[in-house]
Order: sequence, then C-alpha cells, then structure tokens
Amino acid sequence: MNKINSYSTGLVAALAVFFGLLVGAIIMLASGFNPVTGYISLIQSALGSSLNIGEVLRAMTPLILTAAGFLVAQAAGFFNIGLSGQVWVGWIASTWFVLANQGMNPWILIPVAVIIGALGGAIMGFIPGWLRAQFGASEVITTIMLNYIALYGGNAIVQGLPNKMMATTDMTKTLDASDSLRWDFLSNLTGGSRLNIGFLIALIALLAIWFVMKRTTLGFEIRAVGLNPNAARYAGMSAKRNAITAMTISGLLAGLAGATEGLGTYLNIFSQSAAPQVGYDGMAVALLASGSFLGIIFAGFLFSVLSVGGLGMPLATGVPTELVSVVTASIIFFIGANYLIRLILVKLDEDDSKDKGKQKKHKTTKADQKEAK
Repeated sequence: MNKINSYSTGLVAALAVFFGLLVGAIIMLASGFNPVTGYISLIQSALGSSLNIGEVLRAMTPLILTAAGFLVAQAAGFFNIGLSGQVWVGWIASTWFVLANQGMNPWILIPVAVIIGALGGAIMGFIPGWLRAQFGASEVITTIMLNYIALYGGNAIVQGLPNKMMATTDMTKTLDASDSLRWDFLSNLTGGSRLNIGFLIALIALLAIWFVMKRTTLGFEIRAVGLNPNAARYAGMSAKRNAITAMTISGLLAGLAGATEGLGTYLNIFSQSAAPQVGYDGMAVALLASGSFLGIIFAGFLFSVLSVGGLGMPLATGVPTELVSVVTASIIFFIGANYLIRLILVKLDEDDSKDKGKQKKHKTTKADQKEAK
C-alpha cells in the first residue's frame, strides 16, 4: 500500500492526461479519423494565433477561481458541488449592480460590482456550510439542490428585471466596455480576444488563497479539520466554525468567477438552461491538479486548450467537437481511478526489478564460469 502511494501526484496526473488522450485517439481511429491530424488541429486552433491564445487565457479565468474554491472546501473535508450555482449568483449580482448604476464612476462601480458578485457566491457557500455544521446535513445533497434553486431563481430574477435593463425577455442589455472588466490593452495584445482584467484577478486570488491556506493559522485549522476533525477539536479548533469558513471562502471564489463571466466575458445576463458549466469544469481542474494550487494553472490551461481548440477541429478535420468532451471525461475518469494507475506503475517497477535481477544473476553466473575455467 505504501509503495502504491509513493508515486507523485504530478506523475499520476500526467498519466491520466495521457490515457485520456489515448482514449480519444482510439475513438478517432474507430470513427475513421486520423488522431494525429485531429490533435494537431486542436493545438493549432487553440494556440495558432494571438486571438485564440487570448481566448484560452480568458477561458482559464473562471476555471482557476472555481478550482481554487473546490480545493478550499476539499481541504476541510467537503465536496462542494454547488460551484455552478454560486457562479450563477455571482454573475447575476455583479452584472445587475452595474446595469442598475450606469453613470457611476467606473473606478468605483466595477470594484464594488466585483465585490458584490463575490459576496453573492459567498452567501451561497455559507448556507450548505452552516447546515453541515449545525445539523450534519450532507453538503453534497444541499449544494446540488442549491444549484437548482440558483438556476431557476436566477432565471426568474433575470426575466423580472425592469424593461429599461432588458434587450429581450430573457436577456439584458450589453454593458458598455467602460463599465466592464474589458481593457483595450489586453484585447489589442491578443488580436481582439475577450481576455480581460478578470484573468489578472484570478491569478491574484489564487496567490492570495494559497497564502491563506499554506501560511496562516486559518488555513492550518481548515486543513487540520479536514484531516482529522476529532484531533482538531481536541487541539481547541472549532470544527463547525472552520466548516462554515471553508465553504464560505469556496463560494466566494466561485462568485468571483461569476463576476468575471458577467463583467468580462459576456457583458450581460441571459437565462440559462442549465447551471454554468464552468463550475463543473472547475471541479475537474481541481481534481487534475491533485490538491496543488500551482497545478490549477496547468490543469486550467489544459482544459481551456481542449475547449477552445475543440471548436476548430470540425472545420479542419471533420472531427466532432463532442470528442473533446469524451477526452475531458476520460481524463477525469483516470484521475478518479488513480489507484489503478498507481497499481500499474507498481507492476511495471516490479517487472523492471525482476529483469534487472535476472541480468545481474546472468552476469554473476558468467563470471563464475570464467573463474572455474
């Protein structure tokens, strides 16, 4: 068992990505497509121009924030499946505030709107955290249910906004660029992409949450409660308080992701048929990062390349975009089945050791024979 767990999480994650891509290649071959051509077109579509690179970085923004939020909850021993609902609440709250206060100084309007979006997500994270702390309610069930409450309640709020804010019955008017997170410098630098200040906010937030979790007493207590609640309680730490705190911080980061979506990417609010996908994708990024805040950047980049590059695959090779979803799902599957990957590594190491032992024994036998002669 110790040998199985001795392999680095980075190696296991890299192998999970490799196996996921391998599954995609096999499916392409079975469907009559050339996997080499398919993957080359995917990379070219994602990184072949400054515009596409900008879109990859833009797509990373909410993934970094939601993945960081998931890791905070996970460190406390919780599984926050409510990230999508928290993103949606942050999106609505921040964009509504800007729509309702157009004409306010942008230097005041935008920071306040971002804070309001983050607080909206924090409230949605606080609720399941409080229910878990006070009543022992499963955060998995409560966050799933809150996703639906946020989705349909949010749609009702959007459709009920004043007519002066609406472009159609299901979509608000578009924000002016001056009342958003868009920055001409970043857009011009990346060929007119939607890359915005939200990307910088995400990196700063990731650095800040890393510092909190790794270098402060609060972070230590959250991790201690996640590792052993009874021992943490014996040491004088409040398991209930830290449970609420972890889920609130997790929701705050997801709400911040929603603010970057509304104020940076889409510049409006529109009714959703399902909770925003970035919440679920952020969970996948966090799982691939294997508990590493630095790993979030690499995992987020990979998932963004897959999502942005996948859009260009049908035009170049005819490979359907659904294949990217298959590859992504396969990567997540192998991350979940990391014990199997570790078992394979152990087996390979044992076979290699046996081969080396046989070679050594063979050399020793030949040396003995020479001495006998």
